Amino acid sequence: MTKRDFYEILGVGKDAHKDEIKKAYRQAALKYHPDKNPGDKEAEDKFKAAAEAYEVLSDEQKRQVYDRYGHEGLRGTGYQGFSGTEDIFSSFGDIFEGFFGHRTQQRERGRGADLRYDMTIALEEAATGVEKVVSVEKYVSCTVCKGSRCEAGHKPEICHACGGHGQVRRQQGFFAISMPCGACGGSGQAIKHPCKQCRGLGKELKKKELKVKIPAGMEDGASLRLLGEGEPGTMGAPDGDLYILVYIKDHPNFERHGDDLVTRLRITFPQAALGAEVEIPTLLGTTKLHIPKGTQSHTLLKAKGEGMPTLHSKSKGNLVVQIIVDVPEKLSKEQENLLHEYAKISGGPVPKKGGFFGAKK
Repeated sequence: MTKRDFYEILGVGKDAHKDEIKKAYRQAALKYHPDKNPGDKEAEDKFKAAAEAYEVLSDEQKRQVYDRYGHEGLRGTGYQGFSGTEDIFSSFGDIFEGFFGHRTQQRERGRGADLRYDMTIALEEAATGVEKVVSVEKYVSCTVCKGSRCEAGHKPEICHACGGHGQVRRQQGFFAISMPCGACGGSGQAIKHPCKQCRGLGKELKKKELKVKIPAGMEDGASLRLLGEGEPGTMGAPDGDLYILVYIKDHPNFERHGDDLVTRLRITFPQAALGAEVEIPTLLGTTKLHIPKGTQSHTLLKAKGEGMPTLHSKSKGNLVVQIIVDVPEKLSKEQENLLHEYAKISGGPVPKKGGFFGAKK
């Protein structure tokens, strides 16, 4: 199914400013909010579509990828949209404050914590794409109480101190301050019979192995988001997310500049003067490079299509080769004589034999 254009969903132009995008999303979100449209599947779908559009267009990096490559390009950034309305509330709760504040605050309080995992890969792996298995130690729902925090046969009760709101209001002069309830810790629930396995936490620490697909063309410092792979939520709130931050090792022979790779190639004076066809190493193999006659040292030549792949695209960058003309430190007698002859023929100054000050006596 073809996805609608994000700008069209929010009703803004492609040059829209962040404030204009936020205003358009707020209007759409309030119009299609589930609390105003209970049981309306079409409104729920529009609510989700508006949230996805806002998440991308309000993020400068994601917006640039979307403007250039569309929906396909976003997949390489780890963007997968929202799993449901709970995920939307946990991400953009502040948008609805003052309209649906209490419900949003409950979701936000109960949402599981996000986790971060740093991964280092080789430049070759960034060029081809790679699948890695990562081991993450995190909290998961208790295997005995399934996250309810209670012993079998019991359920959480409403906290009488806050009436299930999770917060209490205290009056200080003319000001009223909301604070997390001290009795329930802000959960709004009282656990009279805590689970013995997790001691009423509803979660336990476990190691989990996850497969992570790194797309070809991944850039250093970019991140992938694995929805729901963070810590578990409480009170029916969604789980947090796991963010994989990808770092790329320095390569001894190649430097990356966007989709291009840069390397250096040493050639002889005859090759530079007469021109040559040489075989050079690339990141993943070898290729032929034509050196024109009269090539000067530090000239930049290109091997087209031998750079890094563009993220989620068939195109590739170039391999930029900086030419270094080698000047031999030692010459045989015959080589010296030939170079002197060359100097005479070329009409330039003829250096004295034996060095700058002439031959030693």
